[in-house]
Amino acid sequence: MATTLSEFRNEPFTDFTNPSHRQAFEKALREIRAAQSQVHPMWIAGAEIVDRPLFDSIDPSDPMHVVGRHPTGTVEDVERAIDAATAAFPSWSRVPAQKRAGYLLEAAKRMRERKHYYSARMVYEVGKNFAEADGDTAEAIDFLEFYAREALRYDGGAPVTPMPGEKNECMYVPLGVGAVIPPWNFPLAILAGMTAAALVAGNTVILKPASDSATIAADFVKLMKEVGIPAGVLNYVPGPGGKLGDRLISSPKIRFVAFTGSKEVGIGIHEKAAKVHPGQIWLKRTILEMGGKDAIIIDRDCDVDTAVKGVVSAAFGYQGQKCSACSRAIVDAGVYDRFVEKLKIETEKVTVGPAERNPSMGPVINERARKTMLGYIEAGKKEGKLLTGGDAAPGPGWFLQPTVFIDIPAKGKLAQEEIFGPVLAVIKSKDFDDALAIANNTEFGLTGAVYTNDEAKLARAREEFFVGNLYLNRKCTGALVGCHPFGGFNMSGTDSKAGGRDYLGLFMQAKSVSRKLS
Repeated sequence: MATTLSEFRNEPFTDFTNPSHRQAFEKALREIRAAQSQVHPMWIAGAEIVDRPLFDSIDPSDPMHVVGRHPTGTVEDVERAIDAATAAFPSWSRVPAQKRAGYLLEAAKRMRERKHYYSARMVYEVGKNFAEADGDTAEAIDFLEFYAREALRYDGGAPVTPMPGEKNECMYVPLGVGAVIPPWNFPLAILAGMTAAALVAGNTVILKPASDSATIAADFVKLMKEVGIPAGVLNYVPGPGGKLGDRLISSPKIRFVAFTGSKEVGIGIHEKAAKVHPGQIWLKRTILEMGGKDAIIIDRDCDVDTAVKGVVSAAFGYQGQKCSACSRAIVDAGVYDRFVEKLKIETEKVTVGPAERNPSMGPVINERARKTMLGYIEAGKKEGKLLTGGDAAPGPGWFLQPTVFIDIPAKGKLAQEEIFGPVLAVIKSKDFDDALAIANNTEFGLTGAVYTNDEAKLARAREEFFVGNLYLNRKCTGALVGCHPFGGFNMSGTDSKAGGRDYLGLFMQAKSVSRKLS
């Protein structure tokens, strides 16, 4: 591989209005469906392991459909994986960055060649429609390509001020053995991004996937095996999050934990990682991306039709199961009634059904999640006025109607707590000052958006809207690798800025070397 690469470009999305593209995708769906119930092995120290009790990953559109079967990892498996990663670290950390980047680029190439296969897997395993699944795979490819290039940039070291009589340099070295704990909602993109960043920086990894998306995780691990990642560098242990995660986090051999998921779990990881155990000679680093209670401000000086479409897309894309999803629409009193009228019409255009039929909305991830969301809907009926939706949708899977409540109080339950589903709270603001105050009044600070044609208000939002990712006159979802480094403030996490130029540094530490010249 050459030491220089072409400039990074985002992977194009598939145009499903093109009949040939749609036919190719439907072919991949049939292939995935035909391969249901296969057993996908654990992988430790380069060895496949299947002789454990199996758990099933099921299709949330049809719970009778088993997408994949997986061995249930044990604490002993975690210990073996940690030992394997520890043994592999000295040699892997000294592999030239150019060669490590080559593994990522080859993985990106092969994923691109089988793009529809990975996307089709997510249609069945996590209920993504075609565009959402395709976007997830495209983002995974982007992470692989972007972090490969970033590894070469970091390999050049940091600039230092010249000193007469000395040769000085500041280099980046890997941290050590890390635990990567990804979520189910972007089960390929975020998993690939966190894992690839850790590996290409020179670390070794124990990957503990979300059980709801263990099959696409196994697909990624299989891909990394195909491109030749050495034994012990990447170890894969599926199983119960609490038991396995706790052991990973508490091990004195673990140097860092990369996690994406809920606020509650993230806080628990941060607390446990802070404890220094016997034999531990470092302070563990945590790289945490947690929840959001994301708001879109609709100002009186905006194009209401455009704002409505942006809100509906951000609130109900992938069933609202994005940490960046619009959960609050904060609407100026001057356009409130007109916005609400148009919002109802646009929301009722959203279709719900099995993901393989490519509706606007597929199922939510599991029965427990839908039950929780229905509980929030009941709370919303007490706090405000139901505009549309408000119930489960028919079908064998975990379907829910896109739901909108209006006249929600700014400090109410629906305005403060992360629901992680297709439930939108509409809040009336008196003016732009009030809208900004409402937008900033939660414990989160992940994404936000403002629709206004007033340049002064856009400038104020840029300074005063306290979120890690702010979007002006566009929706608050859809961050692209390289374009929109992603991560949030406050209880939204450690603001890691995934897909940005700072991210790889989180998996490294800087070493300064100075030599006196004769």
